[in-house]
Amino acid sequence: MTLTNWAGNTAFRAQNVHHPTSLDELQRLVAASAQVRALGSAHSFNEVADATGDLVVLDRMPGAVEIDSAAATARVPARMTYARLAPVLHKAGFALTNMASLPHISVAGSVATGTHGSGEGIPGLAAAVSSLDLVTADGSVLTISRGDAGFPGAVVALGALGVVTSLTLDLVPAFELRQYVREGLALEALGDFDEIMASGYSVSLFTDWRDTRVWLKRADELTSPDWYATRPADGPRHPLPAMPADNCTTQLGVPGPWHDRLPHFRADHPPSGAGDELQSELLLPREHAVKALRELFTIGDRIRPVLHISEVRTVAADDLWLSPFHGRDSVGIHFTWVRDVAAVLPVLELVEETLAPFEPRPHWGKLFTVWPPCPERFRTLVGRLDPEGKFANDFTRILLRE
Repeated sequence: MTLTNWAGNTAFRAQNVHHPTSLDELQRLVAASAQVRALGSAHSFNEVADATGDLVVLDRMPGAVEIDSAAATARVPARMTYARLAPVLHKAGFALTNMASLPHISVAGSVATGTHGSGEGIPGLAAAVSSLDLVTADGSVLTISRGDAGFPGAVVALGALGVVTSLTLDLVPAFELRQYVREGLALEALGDFDEIMASGYSVSLFTDWRDTRVWLKRADELTSPDWYATRPADGPRHPLPAMPADNCTTQLGVPGPWHDRLPHFRADHPPSGAGDELQSELLLPREHAVKALRELFTIGDRIRPVLHISEVRTVAADDLWLSPFHGRDSVGIHFTWVRDVAAVLPVLELVEETLAPFEPRPHWGKLFTVWPPCPERFRTLVGRLDPEGKFANDFTRILLRE
């Protein structure tokens, strides 16, 4: 059986797929391999996790969540999903600052590709990492912690430095949120974009570049009946208007724990349409948000025929070298496309061309055609930790080209 990514648009070319059951076995495997990559939950839409040699999946590795209450940190197995991690943290009275819209993805894979949630002043998932353990090219284990030389390059690293086995994450006290969906946001309301995006702990705009809805996740009750001239949804909603909302997290302002409100989709249900889609996302400097969105609305007729839905979110800056949010507060413009690469690529190229004046950076795990420059210091870090290119693949070779 051919092993593919989430969407089925990439078939992994590895000669062998390994499921090590111990750290020692993993170390020996990496040391003996000529070319090796690690695979998380395969929620990628390009070749970032592909390998032509050995592919390792850590789903049979031992490991439990180790919470340090005094330090407010948790050491987490790399393969663990946020769906499994979040209830453990909540039971201990802790939370993560942010989560992605989909909790079914692995912690290490999400971090390595710069995955994020949403919120004014809230950075991406990788910013919570305070240290990580990885098996390097010679099979030894290296721990890199915040403050160490090279740490900002080792967190969002696309698997180019080694096989991450565990990560230590910063925690905050557990909290509750309410989730609301508001419909009928007018294009003219983009003039209030800053205020709208600051109206909740986490805010998303869902649009087909004609009709727009707002998902608000906030601590307190929303009492304004005509909030920004929108109407409240009269029942639960799915991000795709035609889809049933059974697998979406609780809405209608009902309070609930952070891990059951921050994601859009329920951890105990498979996400609807899983695999029947392609995804792209471009991250722009926050100050360009309104102008960039208006430009995209002008080409909405070109986008809609190959689009399921777009999502607009804001993300705070971090200091991680390959992070899409490095050094700048950002707005993320996400596209969930139909699963037809040939039809999507010309439209994606049009979107990239339209957004080019706004300095876009791609989400590393999704489809894009315009590569950002690689920081020289990351190239140097890869040369130091993997001089023979054991963890390289076609994706990282393109990034690291001189």
